[in-house]
Amino acid sequence: MQNQIPKNWQKVKLGEVVNVYGGGTPSTQISSYWSGNIPWLTPAELTNYDSRTIAGTASYVTESGLQNSSAKVMPENSILLTSRATIGNVVINTIPMATNQGFINIEPKKVDRDFFYYWLKNNRKYLNQIAIGSTFPELSKSVFKEIDAEIPENIEVQERIGKFISAFDEKIEVNNKIAKTLEEMAQTIFKKWFVDKNKSSWEIKKIKDIAKVNKGLSYSSKEISDSKGLPMINLANFLRGGGFSAGGIKFYTGKYKQTNLVKPGDIVIAMTDLTSNREVIGHPARVPSYSHWDKIIVSLDVCSLETEDIFVEFLYYLMLTRGFSYLMASSAGGTNVAHLSPKFVESYEFPLPDNETLKKFQSCVAPIFRKKNLIEIENQKLAIMRDLLLPKLMKGEIHV
Repeated sequence: MQNQIPKNWQKVKLGEVVNVYGGGTPSTQISSYWSGNIPWLTPAELTNYDSRTIAGTASYVTESGLQNSSAKVMPENSILLTSRATIGNVVINTIPMATNQGFINIEPKKVDRDFFYYWLKNNRKYLNQIAIGSTFPELSKSVFKEIDAEIPENIEVQERIGKFISAFDEKIEVNNKIAKTLEEMAQTIFKKWFVDKNKSSWEIKKIKDIAKVNKGLSYSSKEISDSKGLPMINLANFLRGGGFSAGGIKFYTGKYKQTNLVKPGDIVIAMTDLTSNREVIGHPARVPSYSHWDKIIVSLDVCSLETEDIFVEFLYYLMLTRGFSYLMASSAGGTNVAHLSPKFVESYEFPLPDNETLKKFQSCVAPIFRKKNLIEIENQKLAIMRDLLLPKLMKGEIHV
Protein backbone atom coordinates (compact mmCIF):
# COMPACT_ATOMS: atom_id res chain seq x y z
CA MET A 1 0.00 0.00 0.00
CA GLN A 2 1.65 3.25 -1.08
CA ASN A 3 0.87 6.84 -0.07
CA GLN A 4 0.84 8.45 -3.50
CA ILE A 5 -1.65 7.04 -5.98
CA PRO A 6 -0.26 6.63 -9.51
CA LYS A 7 -1.70 8.85 -12.21
CA ASN A 8 -5.02 7.56 -13.58
CA TRP A 9 -5.36 5.12 -10.67
CA GLN A 10 -8.03 5.30 -7.97
CA LYS A 11 -8.47 4.16 -4.37
CA VAL A 12 -11.50 1.93 -3.79
CA LYS A 13 -12.94 -0.33 -1.13
CA LEU A 14 -12.92 -3.94 -2.27
CA GLY A 15 -16.63 -4.20 -1.55
CA GLU A 16 -17.20 -1.53 -4.22
CA VAL A 17 -15.61 -3.54 -7.02
CA VAL A 18 -16.38 -7.18 -6.14
CA ASN A 19 -19.24 -9.21 -4.69
CA VAL A 20 -18.21 -11.57 -1.90
CA TYR A 21 -19.86 -14.75 -0.66
CA GLY A 22 -19.11 -17.35 1.96
CA GLY A 23 -19.25 -21.10 1.90
CA GLY A 24 -20.65 -23.84 4.08
CA THR A 25 -20.55 -27.51 5.00
CA PRO A 26 -23.61 -29.78 4.82
CA SER A 27 -24.06 -32.05 7.83
CA THR A 28 -21.68 -35.00 7.56
CA GLN A 29 -24.21 -37.04 9.57
CA ILE A 30 -26.71 -37.03 6.70
CA SER A 31 -25.51 -39.26 3.87
CA SER A 32 -28.05 -37.89 1.38
CA TYR A 33 -26.18 -34.58 1.44
CA TRP A 34 -23.02 -36.15 0.00
CA SER A 35 -21.69 -37.93 -3.11
CA GLY A 36 -23.81 -35.78 -5.40
CA ASN A 37 -22.75 -33.96 -8.56
CA ILE A 38 -21.91 -30.51 -7.15
CA PRO A 39 -18.14 -29.97 -6.67
CA TRP A 40 -17.32 -28.82 -3.12
CA LEU A 41 -13.87 -27.38 -2.34
CA THR A 42 -11.96 -27.23 0.96
CA PRO A 43 -8.84 -25.17 1.80
CA ALA A 44 -6.82 -28.36 2.35
CA GLU A 45 -7.14 -29.11 -1.36
CA LEU A 46 -5.21 -25.95 -2.15
CA THR A 47 -2.29 -27.00 0.06
CA ASN A 48 0.62 -27.62 -2.33
CA TYR A 49 -1.66 -26.70 -5.23
CA ASP A 50 0.37 -25.24 -8.08
CA SER A 51 -2.07 -24.01 -10.69
CA ARG A 52 -3.95 -20.75 -11.33
CA THR A 53 -7.19 -22.58 -12.15
CA ILE A 54 -9.10 -25.51 -10.66
CA ALA A 55 -11.48 -27.85 -12.47
CA GLY A 56 -12.36 -30.50 -9.90
CA THR A 57 -12.68 -31.23 -6.18
CA ALA A 58 -12.14 -34.18 -3.86
CA SER A 59 -15.73 -34.09 -2.51
CA TYR A 60 -19.16 -33.56 -4.04
CA VAL A 61 -22.46 -32.60 -2.43
CA THR A 62 -26.06 -33.05 -3.49
CA GLU A 63 -28.62 -30.35 -4.22
CA SER A 64 -30.25 -31.23 -0.90
CA GLY A 65 -26.93 -30.78 0.91
CA LEU A 66 -26.45 -27.43 -0.76
CA GLN A 67 -29.94 -26.21 0.22
CA ASN A 68 -29.45 -27.29 3.83
CA SER A 69 -26.18 -25.43 4.35
CA SER A 70 -24.77 -21.97 3.75
CA ALA A 71 -22.77 -23.24 0.76
CA LYS A 72 -23.37 -21.51 -2.56
CA VAL A 73 -22.43 -22.60 -6.07
CA MET A 74 -20.06 -20.06 -7.55
CA PRO A 75 -20.22 -19.64 -11.32
CA GLU A 76 -17.16 -20.52 -13.37
CA ASN A 77 -14.43 -17.87 -13.50
CA SER A 78 -15.05 -16.79 -9.92
CA ILE A 79 -12.10 -16.22 -7.58
CA LEU A 80 -11.89 -18.52 -4.56
CA LEU A 81 -9.72 -17.23 -1.69
CA THR A 82 -8.87 -19.25 1.43
CA SER A 83 -9.73 -17.19 4.52
CA ARG A 84 -8.97 -19.49 7.46
CA ALA A 85 -5.81 -21.06 8.90
CA THR A 86 -3.83 -20.83 5.67
CA ILE A 87 -4.97 -17.48 4.32
CA GLY A 88 -4.40 -16.27 0.79
CA ASN A 89 -4.36 -19.38 -1.39
CA VAL A 90 -6.34 -18.33 -4.43
CA VAL A 91 -7.66 -20.06 -7.55
CA ILE A 92 -10.04 -19.39 -10.42
CA ASN A 93 -12.66 -22.12 -10.88
CA THR A 94 -13.19 -23.25 -14.47
CA ILE A 95 -16.40 -25.11 -13.56
CA PRO A 96 -19.21 -24.09 -11.18
CA MET A 97 -18.42 -25.23 -7.62
CA ALA A 98 -19.23 -24.63 -3.97
CA THR A 99 -16.80 -24.30 -1.08
CA ASN A 100 -16.79 -24.81 2.64
CA GLN A 101 -16.74 -21.92 5.11
CA GLY A 102 -12.97 -21.51 4.87
CA PHE A 103 -13.27 -19.34 1.75
CA ILE A 104 -14.15 -15.87 0.65
CA ASN A 105 -15.69 -16.41 -2.78
CA ILE A 106 -15.41 -13.47 -5.11
CA GLU A 107 -17.37 -12.33 -8.14
CA PRO A 108 -15.72 -9.32 -9.85
CA LYS A 109 -18.20 -6.59 -10.81
CA LYS A 110 -16.16 -3.41 -11.46
CA VAL A 111 -12.67 -4.87 -11.79
CA ASP A 112 -10.98 -7.18 -14.27
CA ARG A 113 -10.92 -10.77 -13.00
CA ASP A 114 -7.28 -11.55 -13.86
CA PHE A 115 -6.08 -8.21 -12.53
CA PHE A 116 -7.87 -8.81 -9.23
CA TYR A 117 -6.59 -12.39 -8.98
CA TYR A 118 -3.02 -11.04 -9.15
CA TRP A 119 -3.88 -8.19 -6.80
CA LEU A 120 -4.78 -10.85 -4.22
CA LYS A 121 -1.59 -12.79 -4.94
CA ASN A 122 0.48 -9.66 -4.51
CA ASN A 123 -1.23 -8.71 -1.23
CA ARG A 124 -1.24 -12.12 0.46
CA LYS A 125 1.06 -10.94 3.26
CA TYR A 126 -1.23 -8.01 4.00
CA LEU A 127 -4.32 -10.24 4.03
CA ASN A 128 -2.64 -12.39 6.68
CA GLN A 129 -1.70 -9.34 8.76
CA ILE A 130 -5.30 -8.13 9.06
CA ALA A 131 -6.76 -11.56 9.88
CA ILE A 132 -8.02 -11.90 13.44
CA GLY A 133 -8.94 -14.76 15.76
CA SER A 134 -7.78 -16.36 19.02
CA THR A 135 -7.89 -20.05 18.07
CA PHE A 136 -6.85 -19.53 14.45
CA PRO A 137 -6.63 -16.43 12.26
CA GLU A 138 -9.51 -15.73 9.91
CA LEU A 139 -10.15 -13.04 7.31
CA SER A 140 -13.83 -12.15 7.53
CA LYS A 141 -15.95 -11.02 4.60
CA SER A 142 -16.79 -7.75 6.36
CA VAL A 143 -13.11 -6.90 6.92
CA PHE A 144 -12.27 -7.97 3.36
CA LYS A 145 -14.89 -5.63 1.85
CA GLU A 146 -13.45 -2.64 3.74
CA ILE A 147 -9.88 -3.12 2.44
CA ASP A 148 -8.52 -0.15 0.51
CA ALA A 149 -7.07 -0.99 -2.90
CA GLU A 150 -5.41 1.13 -5.56
CA ILE A 151 -6.38 0.10 -9.08
CA PRO A 152 -6.30 1.68 -12.56
CA GLU A 153 -9.38 3.75 -13.31
CA ASN A 154 -9.57 2.35 -16.85
CA ILE A 155 -10.62 -1.29 -16.88
CA GLU A 156 -8.76 -1.77 -20.18
CA VAL A 157 -5.53 -0.97 -18.34
CA GLN A 158 -6.47 -3.55 -15.72
CA GLU A 159 -7.10 -6.08 -18.50
CA ARG A 160 -3.70 -5.40 -20.08
CA ILE A 161 -1.95 -5.92 -16.74
CA GLY A 162 -3.95 -9.10 -16.07
CA LYS A 163 -3.22 -10.55 -19.50
CA PHE A 164 0.45 -9.63 -19.34
CA ILE A 165 1.14 -11.31 -16.00
CA SER A 166 -1.18 -14.27 -16.68
CA ALA A 167 0.87 -15.07 -19.80
CA PHE A 168 3.67 -16.23 -17.48
CA ASP A 169 1.37 -18.61 -15.61
CA GLU A 170 -0.22 -19.86 -18.83
CA LYS A 171 3.22 -20.75 -20.20
CA ILE A 172 4.11 -22.46 -16.94
CA GLU A 173 0.88 -24.47 -17.08
CA VAL A 174 1.55 -25.51 -20.70
CA ASN A 175 5.04 -26.60 -19.66
CA ASN A 176 3.60 -28.54 -16.73
CA LYS A 177 1.30 -30.46 -19.09
CA ILE A 178 4.26 -31.35 -21.33
CA ALA A 179 6.26 -32.43 -18.27
CA LYS A 180 3.33 -34.56 -17.08
CA THR A 181 3.11 -36.23 -20.50
CA LEU A 182 6.83 -37.01 -20.38
CA GLU A 183 6.44 -38.45 -16.90
CA GLU A 184 3.54 -40.62 -18.06
CA MET A 185 5.63 -41.88 -20.99
CA ALA A 186 8.39 -42.99 -18.62
CA GLN A 187 5.87 -44.63 -16.28
CA THR A 188 4.38 -46.53 -19.23
CA ILE A 189 7.83 -47.81 -20.13
CA PHE A 190 8.41 -48.87 -16.51
CA LYS A 191 5.08 -50.71 -16.41
CA LYS A 192 5.83 -52.53 -19.66
CA TRP A 193 9.30 -53.59 -18.53
CA PHE A 194 8.78 -54.33 -14.84
CA VAL A 195 5.08 -54.66 -13.97
CA ASP A 196 3.53 -56.56 -16.87
CA LYS A 197 6.58 -58.82 -17.24
CA ASN A 198 7.13 -62.26 -15.69
CA LYS A 199 9.38 -61.51 -12.72
CA SER A 200 9.74 -65.03 -11.29
CA SER A 201 13.49 -65.11 -11.96
CA TRP A 202 14.14 -61.77 -10.22
CA GLU A 203 15.34 -61.61 -6.64
CA ILE A 204 13.04 -60.11 -3.99
CA LYS A 205 14.74 -57.16 -2.32
CA LYS A 206 13.92 -54.38 0.11
CA ILE A 207 14.71 -50.74 -0.55
CA LYS A 208 17.25 -50.77 2.28
CA ASP A 209 19.20 -53.47 0.37
CA ILE A 210 20.08 -51.04 -2.43
CA ALA A 211 19.54 -47.56 -0.96
CA LYS A 212 20.04 -45.60 2.24
CA VAL A 213 17.08 -43.55 3.46
CA ASN A 214 18.34 -40.27 4.94
CA LYS A 215 16.16 -38.21 7.26
CA GLY A 216 15.73 -34.52 6.59
CA LEU A 217 16.99 -31.73 8.81
CA SER A 218 15.23 -30.52 11.95
CA TYR A 219 15.42 -26.73 12.21
CA SER A 220 14.08 -23.71 14.05
CA SER A 221 12.21 -20.80 12.46
CA LYS A 222 15.09 -18.40 13.20
CA GLU A 223 17.29 -20.46 10.85
CA ILE A 224 14.93 -19.92 7.89
CA SER A 225 15.20 -17.03 5.44
CA ASP A 226 13.30 -15.99 2.33
CA SER A 227 16.45 -15.26 0.36
CA LYS A 228 19.74 -16.13 2.12
CA GLY A 229 21.36 -19.49 2.86
CA LEU A 230 20.95 -22.92 1.28
CA PRO A 231 17.69 -23.69 -0.56
CA MET A 232 15.55 -26.12 1.41
CA ILE A 233 13.12 -28.66 0.00
CA ASN A 234 10.16 -29.10 2.32
CA LEU A 235 6.60 -30.40 2.22
CA ALA A 236 5.33 -27.24 0.51
CA ASN A 237 7.33 -28.16 -2.60
CA PHE A 238 5.48 -31.44 -3.14
CA LEU A 239 2.45 -31.19 -5.40
CA ARG A 240 -0.82 -33.04 -4.78
CA GLY A 241 -0.62 -36.45 -6.41
CA GLY A 242 3.17 -36.21 -6.82
CA GLY A 243 5.67 -33.94 -8.48
CA PHE A 244 7.77 -31.02 -7.37
CA SER A 245 7.53 -27.24 -7.44
CA ALA A 246 10.20 -24.65 -6.72
CA GLY A 247 7.51 -22.20 -5.67
CA GLY A 248 7.83 -21.09 -2.05
CA ILE A 249 11.38 -22.38 -1.60
CA LYS A 250 12.81 -21.32 1.76
CA PHE A 251 16.48 -20.95 2.65
CA TYR A 252 18.37 -22.45 5.60
CA THR A 253 21.13 -20.55 7.41
CA GLY A 254 22.17 -22.99 10.17
CA LYS A 255 24.40 -26.02 10.53
CA TYR A 256 23.77 -29.31 8.73
CA LYS A 257 25.17 -32.78 8.06
CA GLN A 258 26.27 -34.15 4.71
CA THR A 259 23.32 -36.58 4.81
CA ASN A 260 20.93 -33.58 4.86
CA LEU A 261 22.14 -32.54 1.40
CA VAL A 262 20.81 -33.68 -1.97
CA LYS A 263 22.01 -33.10 -5.50
CA PRO A 264 20.12 -32.68 -8.79
CA GLY A 265 18.50 -35.93 -9.87
CA ASP A 266 18.28 -37.40 -6.36
CA ILE A 267 15.02 -38.92 -5.13
CA VAL A 268 13.17 -37.21 -2.27
CA ILE A 269 10.00 -38.48 -0.61
CA ALA A 270 7.29 -36.56 1.29
CA MET A 271 7.13 -37.97 4.83
CA THR A 272 4.30 -35.78 6.16
CA ASP A 273 0.91 -34.72 4.84
CA LEU A 274 -1.50 -31.96 5.83
CA THR A 275 -4.26 -32.96 3.38
CA SER A 276 -7.08 -35.21 4.59
CA ASN A 277 -6.81 -37.46 1.54
CA ARG A 278 -3.06 -37.98 2.02
CA GLU A 279 -2.35 -37.02 -1.57
CA VAL A 280 1.27 -36.04 -0.94
CA ILE A 281 2.69 -38.41 1.66
CA GLY A 282 4.81 -41.25 0.28
CA HIS A 283 5.12 -39.64 -3.14
CA PRO A 284 8.59 -39.23 -4.63
CA ALA A 285 10.07 -36.36 -6.63
CA ARG A 286 13.37 -35.81 -8.42
CA VAL A 287 15.50 -32.85 -7.36
CA PRO A 288 15.63 -30.46 -10.34
CA SER A 289 18.90 -29.05 -11.76
CA TYR A 290 18.70 -25.35 -10.99
CA SER A 291 22.05 -24.00 -12.11
CA HIS A 292 22.47 -21.46 -9.30
CA TRP A 293 21.89 -24.05 -6.54
CA ASP A 294 25.00 -26.13 -5.88
CA LYS A 295 23.85 -27.40 -2.47
CA ILE A 296 20.28 -28.22 -1.45
CA ILE A 297 18.96 -29.15 2.02
CA VAL A 298 15.96 -31.37 2.76
CA SER A 299 13.76 -30.62 5.77
CA LEU A 300 12.49 -33.00 8.44
CA ASP A 301 9.21 -33.62 6.59
CA VAL A 302 11.18 -35.03 3.65
CA CYS A 303 13.62 -37.93 3.31
CA SER A 304 16.15 -38.58 0.56
CA LEU A 305 17.48 -41.73 -1.03
CA GLU A 306 21.21 -42.35 -1.32
CA THR A 307 21.91 -45.04 -3.90
CA GLU A 308 24.04 -46.00 -6.91
CA ASP A 309 23.23 -44.36 -10.25
CA ILE A 310 22.10 -47.65 -11.78
CA PHE A 311 19.18 -47.86 -9.32
CA VAL A 312 17.94 -44.23 -9.41
CA GLU A 313 15.55 -44.36 -12.40
CA PHE A 314 14.21 -47.79 -11.40
CA LEU A 315 13.56 -46.79 -7.78
CA TYR A 316 11.94 -43.50 -8.74
CA TYR A 317 9.39 -45.10 -11.09
CA LEU A 318 8.88 -47.98 -8.66
CA MET A 319 7.87 -45.39 -6.05
CA LEU A 320 5.50 -43.75 -8.50
CA THR A 321 3.47 -46.94 -8.78
CA ARG A 322 0.13 -47.00 -7.05
CA GLY A 323 1.18 -49.97 -4.90
CA PHE A 324 4.01 -48.04 -3.29
CA SER A 325 2.19 -44.76 -2.74
CA TYR A 326 -0.94 -46.50 -1.40
CA LEU A 327 1.07 -48.60 1.06
CA MET A 328 3.07 -45.60 2.27
CA ALA A 329 -0.06 -43.45 2.75
CA SER A 330 -1.88 -46.23 4.60
CA SER A 331 1.18 -46.95 6.78
CA ALA A 332 1.47 -43.35 7.99
CA GLY A 333 0.42 -42.65 11.54
CA GLY A 334 -1.11 -39.54 13.11
CA THR A 335 -4.56 -37.95 13.38
CA ASN A 336 -4.40 -34.31 12.30
CA VAL A 337 -1.01 -34.64 10.60
CA ALA A 338 0.06 -37.90 8.96
CA HIS A 339 3.68 -38.99 9.47
CA LEU A 340 5.54 -41.70 7.58
CA SER A 341 8.40 -43.57 9.24
CA PRO A 342 11.61 -44.11 7.19
CA LYS A 343 11.42 -47.77 8.29
CA PHE A 344 8.33 -48.28 6.11
CA VAL A 345 10.20 -46.91 3.12
CA GLU A 346 13.25 -49.07 3.85
CA SER A 347 11.20 -52.25 4.26
CA TYR A 348 9.24 -51.99 0.99
CA GLU A 349 9.73 -55.24 -0.98
CA PHE A 350 9.96 -55.58 -4.76
CA PRO A 351 11.46 -57.87 -7.43
CA LEU A 352 14.82 -56.45 -8.55
CA PRO A 353 15.86 -57.04 -12.20
CA ASP A 354 19.41 -57.85 -13.27
CA ASN A 355 21.93 -55.05 -13.80
CA GLU A 356 21.87 -55.35 -17.59
CA THR A 357 18.11 -54.73 -17.67
CA LEU A 358 18.47 -51.82 -15.21
CA LYS A 359 21.13 -50.19 -17.42
CA LYS A 360 18.92 -50.51 -20.51
CA PHE A 361 15.99 -48.96 -18.66
CA GLN A 362 18.20 -46.15 -17.39
CA SER A 363 19.42 -45.29 -20.90
CA CYS A 364 15.82 -45.32 -22.12
CA VAL A 365 14.24 -43.00 -19.52
CA ALA A 366 17.18 -40.76 -18.51
CA PRO A 367 16.69 -38.53 -21.62
CA ILE A 368 13.02 -38.11 -20.62
CA PHE A 369 14.08 -36.88 -17.18
CA ARG A 370 16.60 -34.47 -18.72
CA LYS A 371 13.95 -32.99 -21.01
CA LYS A 372 11.50 -32.70 -18.11
CA ASN A 373 14.21 -31.06 -16.04
CA LEU A 374 14.84 -28.41 -18.71
CA ILE A 375 11.12 -27.60 -18.60
CA GLU A 376 11.28 -27.19 -14.82
CA ILE A 377 14.28 -24.86 -15.14
CA GLU A 378 12.37 -22.74 -17.65
CA ASN A 379 9.37 -22.66 -15.32
CA GLN A 380 11.52 -21.45 -12.46
CA LYS A 381 12.90 -18.61 -14.58
CA LEU A 382 9.39 -17.65 -15.65
CA ALA A 383 8.20 -17.68 -12.03
CA ILE A 384 11.11 -15.49 -10.91
CA MET A 385 10.39 -12.97 -13.66
CA ARG A 386 6.66 -12.99 -12.88
CA ASP A 387 7.29 -12.42 -9.17
CA LEU A 388 9.67 -9.55 -9.88
CA LEU A 389 7.23 -7.79 -12.20
CA LEU A 390 4.03 -8.38 -10.23
CA PRO A 391 4.54 -5.86 -7.37
CA LYS A 392 5.75 -3.20 -9.82
CA LEU A 393 2.70 -3.69 -12.05
CA MET A 394 0.38 -3.55 -9.04
CA LYS A 395 1.89 -0.25 -7.91
CA GLY A 396 1.78 1.35 -11.33
CA GLU A 397 5.58 1.61 -11.42
CA ILE A 398 5.75 0.00 -14.85
CA HIS A 399 3.18 0.07 -17.65
CA VAL A 400 2.10 -2.46 -20.26
